[in-house]
Amino acid sequence: MSPKPPTPPKDIPTEIVNTLNSYSPTRLRYIARYAEALASHKARGAELDEESADDEDEERSDELPDDVPTKATITIKEINDNRYYYWQWREGKTVTSKYKGPVDPDE
Repeated sequence: MSPKPPTPPKDIPTEIVNTLNSYSPTRLRYIARYAEALASHKARGAELDEESADDEDEERSDELPDDVPTKATITIKEINDNRYYYWQWREGKTVTSKYKGPVDPDE
């Protein structure tokens, strides 16, 4: 691990960078999980908007396993300090998950 902190992207406002720099590692991880969940939620909303505009004939992504519906989204779960991608979708009142793979630590 580098002794220097990471360089923030130039398009993040300075006040957000300063606020994040003041937080503990634990709090930053909570924020990261929230940001991932929020991004997934917003992506799902965008996908729903696109789906309503598209025909019902959806093409399956090559990345999508046969036993995972096209409406599934990718979420990140942290288990024992390790992060993993999961496909996740709703079946009635139940949320179903299927393991996809580990999160690349460089992401």
